[in-house]
Amino acid sequence: MQALYSRDHLKKVVPSLFDLCSDDSSNLERWRRDLFVLLDELEDEARGRFAADNPTALRRANQCLAVLRTLFSLTSEKKSGFSVVQALHDIICERKSAVCVSPAFYAEIIALFTGLCRGDAADVAIIADDHGSNNLEGREAAILRSTQLDAMSRRVAGFMDRYSSGLDPETIERRTLRRERIKKYFAATEAEWQDWRWQIENIVQDVTTLEQVLTMSPAESQAVARARDNALPFGVTPYYLSLMDDDGLKQRRDAAVRAQVLPPPEYVRQVVESRVATGDFSGLDFMREEDTSPIDLITRRYAAICIFKPFNTCPQICVYCQRNWEIEDAMAADALAAPEKIAAAIQWIAEHPAIREVLITGGDPLAMSDELVERIIGRIAEIPTVERIRIGTRTLVTMPMRISERLAAFLGSLRKPGAREVVVVTHIEHPYELTPDVVCAVNRLRSQGISVYNQMVYTFFVSRRFEAAYLRRRLRQIGIDPYYTFNAKGKEETMDYRVPIARLVQEQAEEARLSPGIERTDEAVFNVPGQGKGYLRSTRQRNWIGLDPDGARVYEFFPWEDGIVKVAPPPYIARDIPILDYLERLEKIGEDPADYQSIWHYF
Repeated sequence: MQALYSRDHLKKVVPSLFDLCSDDSSNLERWRRDLFVLLDELEDEARGRFAADNPTALRRANQCLAVLRTLFSLTSEKKSGFSVVQALHDIICERKSAVCVSPAFYAEIIALFTGLCRGDAADVAIIADDHGSNNLEGREAAILRSTQLDAMSRRVAGFMDRYSSGLDPETIERRTLRRERIKKYFAATEAEWQDWRWQIENIVQDVTTLEQVLTMSPAESQAVARARDNALPFGVTPYYLSLMDDDGLKQRRDAAVRAQVLPPPEYVRQVVESRVATGDFSGLDFMREEDTSPIDLITRRYAAICIFKPFNTCPQICVYCQRNWEIEDAMAADALAAPEKIAAAIQWIAEHPAIREVLITGGDPLAMSDELVERIIGRIAEIPTVERIRIGTRTLVTMPMRISERLAAFLGSLRKPGAREVVVVTHIEHPYELTPDVVCAVNRLRSQGISVYNQMVYTFFVSRRFEAAYLRRRLRQIGIDPYYTFNAKGKEETMDYRVPIARLVQEQAEEARLSPGIERTDEAVFNVPGQGKGYLRSTRQRNWIGLDPDGARVYEFFPWEDGIVKVAPPPYIARDIPILDYLERLEKIGEDPADYQSIWHYF
């Protein structure tokens, strides 16, 4: 794909751009003015070409025009730290430049000018739909439209059918054998397996044991070994290991499951180097939580809600964990905060009646004993101004047997209809993580009147066409409401997980939109460090302001308080993943980049 994008390709798309080069074009600001004059001319041409019969193409042309004007502005150059105008000047006039741009840079510029000059010519519709019904009326039009919708649904089903669910009969059968193999290794009975305390006692944290119960690639083994040698947090429950396939290295059904806990080599390298540089992991605090912690164990970014973190560990560690900078290890012995700190944090919540909702997370609070859960969460429930207790936990996925009758009954007892709600928010990343055990855990919670919501992180491993839509569909079938879809945070050490923002916006517009509304209740968000969530479907909260030489888009994110308070925090500048690099990576795992071509025109 790299060879497709070059100076010659750009010249074919917009030859008039190259007419700007002349003997007196060495003055960059004069050349910049010429660029803007050219954009005005191309705008007039687009209006004449598309206005009458192709409003979609005209809208696309206007969007591309607005982005180009932004990229060519001096203000954007200062904010992003790189001059797209200078780079184009040197490319077009064939002048030597100190900066070498990549094919991914050309790809973005070509896509923008293609959209401006040719409307939607660069797009390949994922669903072919002939609107011949425009000439029909009444029942005839309705029947034709229904036929088109059936064809559309078959196309969607073709994508979804490629993905395995943990609730498929063949998957259940395969995992029954996996479970027996792991039980045999640990000499465990079925009763022990179903005891969440046994699961915690037998968390696998070393590569030697891991290799006995899982077929691993050399890269996986080496990365885990180096992580442990350098005291990086790591751990996998026996239950979650049973979700990984013996033939996973060939079939890739379990790729998303493995990616949750088996760290890539580059992640390990960067985390180790960060600790060497700073002496600890504080340099990995991407969300700047220390800047939003008014008291130990509390994080507050919004007016009516706070985060309470009494237990700073989990049964197993997600590689891209937001709090990888402060979690010592899986089920670390000193993870429980000191009693006086817990008491002070609870008192602080009581003294701030504006806080109506408390999110108890960590770490995973449901990894605590029943006694601790009841004592700590019970004290939060005693605060009269708290209207909602939200519990963030991944135990539904890592060891669903933790959702015992006792735990569910206790959480249900905290509910006071009309006065206080108790909800559980979990993190299910892929339909392959769903199992009959998860279904049972969800049913126990719902039978107590407790709603269950899901937050997924939109990583590379769940970003194929209709993969996230399929997850939402299966979640609703078992009684879980989609809540948030997070753009993978821009942490350098988790580069293997990151996806261009444009891909998530594309997914929301083209894939989620084809699901029933009750399946797509989640909101796509970008977490702005130190500030909170920016809604990706709202272009009012972000602006594409720059393009790096490697083809990475540079975005300006505006704080959620913008328009609410008189002086809001400054915007946040974020550098994204180059779209071309992402498409090439998809191609390597068997995807057809043509299925994703409209990604270039999501901004």
